[in-house]
Amino acid sequence: MSLSSVSTPDAQLDLRGTPCPINFVRTKLRLEQMQPGALLEVWLDAGEPIEQVPDSLTMAGYQVEQITDCAGYFSLLVRRPLSTS
Repeated sequence: MSLSSVSTPDAQLDLRGTPCPINFVRTKLRLEQMQPGALLEVWLDAGEPIEQVPDSLTMAGYQVEQITDCAGYFSLLVRRPLSTS
């Protein structure tokens, strides 16, 4: 078990094999169901998903905290903001 500056995710979403923009839509819907300030871990494929989804989430007002290359897929940690504008 490794120690990290990022807290443990409150939920996990495996979207490997899910095409754009469905993976962004599913991520956004899941975040909207979570408590403000909650952290979601999303697994995304390389290529278009990892290139598009983080930027789309940032533009939608979510806080992308970490992207990790897990060999074969990427782990994205995104936090729901405490307040919605």
